[in-house]
Formats: sequence, C-alpha cells, structure tokens
Amino acid sequence: MHRDPAVIVGAGPAGLASAYELARRGVSPLIVDKRPHVGGMARTETHQGFRFDIGGHRFFTNLPEIQLLWEETLPDDFLPVERLSRIYFQDRFIRYPLELSDVLQTVGLAEGIRILASYLRSRIRTTREANTFEQWVSSRFGPRLYERFFRSYTEKVWGVPCTELASRLAAERIQGLSLTSALWSALGGRKRLKTLTDRFHYPRQGPGMMWEAFCRRIQSLGGSFYLNSELVRVRREGNAVRAVTLAREGRTYEIPAGHLITSIPLRDLVSRLSPGPPAEVARAAGRLAYRDFILVGLIADQNALFQDQWIYIHSPDVAVGRIQNFKNWSPAMVPDQKKTGLGLEYFCTRGDALWSMDDKTLIHKAAYELEHLGLARRTDVKDGVVYRQTEAYPCYLMDSSRDVATVLHYLSGMTNLKTIGRNGLHQYDNQDQAMLTGIEAARRLVQDL
Repeated sequence: MHRDPAVIVGAGPAGLASAYELARRGVSPLIVDKRPHVGGMARTETHQGFRFDIGGHRFFTNLPEIQLLWEETLPDDFLPVERLSRIYFQDRFIRYPLELSDVLQTVGLAEGIRILASYLRSRIRTTREANTFEQWVSSRFGPRLYERFFRSYTEKVWGVPCTELASRLAAERIQGLSLTSALWSALGGRKRLKTLTDRFHYPRQGPGMMWEAFCRRIQSLGGSFYLNSELVRVRREGNAVRAVTLAREGRTYEIPAGHLITSIPLRDLVSRLSPGPPAEVARAAGRLAYRDFILVGLIADQNALFQDQWIYIHSPDVAVGRIQNFKNWSPAMVPDQKKTGLGLEYFCTRGDALWSMDDKTLIHKAAYELEHLGLARRTDVKDGVVYRQTEAYPCYLMDSSRDVATVLHYLSGMTNLKTIGRNGLHQYDNQDQAMLTGIEAARRLVQDL
C-alpha cells in the first residue's frame, strides 16, 4: 500500500462520495477544496440566518446504491417533498410537467394547431443527422415549437446560439422526451420521465446539511480536509503523479500524493500539470468552455409569495433564468416564517456584463425583475446577497466531444490519476450520477493498492 496519501481535489458530491468510499475501505483520504465549505456547487450558503441552495438541488435517483447512501447519511432530516414547478412563458405561468389545458390557453388553439402540424411534418420527413441542439430539438418537436419554446431559454442559459451547441446537450437534458410523450404525460399517461418526477427528497436545512454529514463520517473514519486551499500544481514524474502544491492564505506548500482523484474542471487540471502535457492536449483543454452562474439571494418581507419550489423563466424581457423559493423546499431554510428567501439565478460568463455587475446593482436588478414578473413588489425586498459560481456547467459546444476525448485519453495514461464528477469528466450529470463516478473511481483505486 502507498505510504503517500490518496488526495481528492474537490469536496462536492463526487469528491465526497469518493472520499467516503475510500475511508470505509480503510484508505484515509485527504480532501482539498478552495472554498471554506464542503458541497461544491451543491453547498448551502447562509445570510442573516436564511439558507440559500446554490442552484436548487433535488435528491432524486434511480440508483438504489445512491438512495441508500443518502438515507443512511441523513436518516432523520431527509424530507420527502411534493414537486411544484412552473414555466413563465408568454406572460403566463404554465405547469411543469406540462398540462394540455395550460399549454393551449397560453399559445391559443390556432397556434397549438400550427405547432402540432409542424411536429407532424418533422416526423414525416426523412430525418437528417442531428448534429446541433437546434437540429435535434426541431426534428423531435418540430421547428415551430423549437422557435417558440426552446430557443430563447436555451440561449439564455448557455450564452451562445443553439446552432453552436452540440445535439448531445439536448439528448442528455431532454432525455426520452418527445411531443408525443409530453402530451401523453399531460393527458394523464402513466409514464413520467426522471426529470418530471412528482416527488423528491431534500435535506431539512438544504443540501449542505447532507455534505456536512458526509464530512463528519469521513473524518470519523480517518479522512482529513484541507479547505480554503486551492490546487496550483500537480507534479508528475513520467506517467505518475507524485505531489500536489496547494495555495492557502498567500502561502504554498507541497503534499506528496500516492493517488490523485480530482473533480476540478479538465481545463484547470491540464493547466496545472508539471511538466505540462503535449501541445495538442493543452490546446484541446484550453478550448473547453464552461458557463458560470450567479445566485442573487433576496429576503422578502412576505410570508408567502408563490407555491412553487422553482420557476423557469422563458422570457427575453428579463435576464433571470430560474427563481427558487427556498421556503417551499423546506420551511427550515428561513429563520422567520413571516419572511421568504428567494434565489434568482443568472447564467453568465466571467467578464461579461452580468458577472461584472457589483453586488448592489445585481440585488436591485433582481428585485426589479421579480416585480416585473408579478411575483413580488420591489418594496417587499428587505435584504439581498450575491453568490458567484465559476464553471457551474460544462458547455457542449460542437467540438467539445473531440476535445474531451483528447484530454481524457491523455490523462488515462497516468497510472494514479482519476477524474470524476461533472467537471472532471466534462459531462453535465446530475449529482447522483456524479457521486457514482466518484465511488467507482475509489473502488478502482483500492484495487490498484
């Protein structure tokens, strides 16, 4: 067995699942994260006693192993929640999953007929190869519904035209959905997609509660944590990692690494390798793109605003993409039941106009947009806070699959390095799938010892 520790970089769901799997198998991991809290993007932040979930994280899975792990880790505070979410579309709120009456009332009978005719034409025609997001959605829903419903919201989220997004994004995030299945679901058909589940679980005080419990379990089994510590260098000799250099509070220090498991973005990992990779690999990693994210947390002086846990905003009139009502996820997310904690999500890219706004301007903007949508008055907002999340979503651009394959093929040649999770694989997975990649990497590591 290696004398040097197994180092895990990234204390999000994937990294913590990997660390726990190692710890319970007798390998004491060292977990590193640049933030002061565990959980990664799935962490819970607190402001004035109000809890904010960075992104809105449902706990739902078809993986029995992950479900059992969640229940064992948080046995008394893992609450069942009945889902209620809507879409703001054409100045109306329509239920999601779709209900036929809502859809027809929103678009009107005449437009509904046009959408259906467009769909039928797309199914009759010989389907050409769908390489882009636009082609994939248009071929399955019809061009008219794509233009009316999918395009503007997708471009708001990703910041590029749908013609520049790979069809893989649609295939993974709209998995199994067609206009036929959507209408069947709307008409009361039995089958529902995973993404349309009616019930999920949620930790009583937000997802951070789950990851903090994981942290305690890992520590009880001999694992240790270096938080507020950023990876700045991965020293390797030949095809093996030997050490990592961390930066904390203006100082750097090197730690030997018998094995390295990392969930940081592939682009960042490759740039930190020393010696560096071949130029072709460095260029491929440098082309990988990510979408950043801002959560503006608002505290409203109202005991109830709307019943949804979250609302998707399909409107070009406002920049906000999704709105969370954390009180409806769990009442314990707010310290005063006479008030409401909201999270307005803005999809952006570092350096753009949204990302560069100061916090005060962002809070005012969020309050204005909340009023514009008819969800609350600006005067109801009594306080606010801003959280920025870099590399929140790996982008599936047209050449991304080729570049990811180039990078992962090169990294696979390193005998004691494994990449996991959403950013470590450049794969837009949900947290249950990300956790499974961490567990599987830990099991392979144990086999190698």
